Amino acid sequence: MAYTPQSPNRSHSDDETTSNRRLYNPYKDLNLPTQTLYHLPTQPEFLFQEESLAQRRSWGENITYYTGIGYLAGATAGAAQGLGTAVKAIEPTDTLKLKINRILNGSGHKGRQIGNRCGVIGLMYAGLESGMVAWRDTDDVINSVVAGLATGALYKAASGPRAAALAGALGGVVVGAAVAGKPYLKRYIPL
Repeated sequence: MAYTPQSPNRSHSDDETTSNRRLYNPYKDLNLPTQTLYHLPTQPEFLFQEESLAQRRSWGENITYYTGIGYLAGATAGAAQGLGTAVKAIEPTDTLKLKINRILNGSGHKGRQIGNRCGVIGLMYAGLESGMVAWRDTDDVINSVVAGLATGALYKAASGPRAAALAGALGGVVVGAAVAGKPYLKRYIPL
């Protein structure tokens, strides 16, 4: 749909979708005598009807999102942990350059380690959740909790069955709490 300039006196009865649109004047800061207004949509527009029915990210977007968020959160937490360890390891005889080097090396090393672990966990979770959605052909809480259980169990599978069961239970509880707390988070924190 092409947007053509509209007169500000245009009646709303001409277009039944005017309630879903807002007036926009790109030249309002120039103080020009003429007004050119555009009727822009206030909601997303989709090329195909099927796209408007989907209320979630695609599997590729899901994998990218969870892997990136996991790596970023893990790298930040690891850098903070490495910073604390490096500050404790500083000796009184160290020069300023040596202190800075020790802090940067400690933060970078721990940040990479924990960031990579959290990124892998995010990748596994996103893949399992997208697989569950495709397999069950529904998008509900069960998919998320089962993906959390499976992610924890798979991540710690090499450590033995007991560690895998504990990690799976922890993954399911964490995801269940996150899914249950999401409406409250949206209510109190505008995103």
